[in-house]
Amino acid sequence: MALQSKISKPPPQPDSDLSQDTALCDLRFRALLPDADWKCLPPATRQRFSKRLADGRTAIYVGEVIEISFNRIGWWLAQMARLIGGPLPISTDTHVPSIVTVTEDATTRGQVWTRIYARRNGFPQVIHSSKRFAGSTGLEEYLGYGIGMALRIVVHGEDLLFRSAGYFLQLDQWKFWLPAFLAPGALTVTHSDLGNGEFQFALELIHPRFGMLVRQSAVFREATP
Repeated sequence: MALQSKISKPPPQPDSDLSQDTALCDLRFRALLPDADWKCLPPATRQRFSKRLADGRTAIYVGEVIEISFNRIGWWLAQMARLIGGPLPISTDTHVPSIVTVTEDATTRGQVWTRIYARRNGFPQVIHSSKRFAGSTGLEEYLGYGIGMALRIVVHGEDLLFRSAGYFLQLDQWKFWLPAFLAPGALTVTHSDLGNGEFQFALELIHPRFGMLVRQSAVFREATP
């Protein structure tokens, strides 16, 4: 009796980007971008913004502030913003430690971001905000005291940009959009992968009349578990 060998073909391999993102289980940021733009981002950036943070998990990033500058109006705006929780940096100290934590918000199904900036004098500044996947742009950031802004995310080269798309005041179920003359300016936060596990966050607040109000940049890496 002749023996017949059976040769089976290997199963087709899934798209590497898709399989990686599916394994990470959080595609909410990816859903806000066209596939072509998402694939322009470095793999490390895609991984950071696809990290599953459910079940009480927290992502922790450590680093230092490398640049901070204000013009005169920006400085006073940052100080006055302390009345609503201090969402803007208030110190000009550089090369000081910084920590960012990202935790899933079970109530809103968004993410709570906490930023800690050390200061050479006094206690560190702590900034809390909540990113929620809601609104006309698909993403909003709540700063506290009912103040929030719509965000639009775009890809520029290999950088991921978060751009303000309007500010609002929310009281219970009512949302009131601020007119342009009351808005503090256009806010852009840029996430740039630097390789070797490091990335840079750069914040810019630019007013159409008063120019660059605030600029801050910091370099981070994920904390070792």
